[in-house]
Amino acid sequence: MTKFLLATVATLGLLGAIAPAEAAGCIKGAAVGGAAGHFVGRGHAVLGAAAGCAYGHHRAAKAARAAKAQQAQGAAHR
Repeated sequence: MTKFLLATVATLGLLGAIAPAEAAGCIKGAAVGGAAGHFVGRGHAVLGAAAGCAYGHHRAAKAARAAKAQQAQGAAHR
């Protein structure tokens, strides 16, 4: 458990130092996915973190596109 916690903290620290602007949704998704994968079984924490990161980034990009479309639609009605 200690190794997992240490690896998670180190990974999150490295991700924050590398590209904080491009990680929209990734950190939150990776944390949730890593925790879920940890409870599933041995070796699944990394897979869960990777999948969570991808899904979190997808959701953040989708929300950004929706906000941009809504903003453009609001500007068109002025």
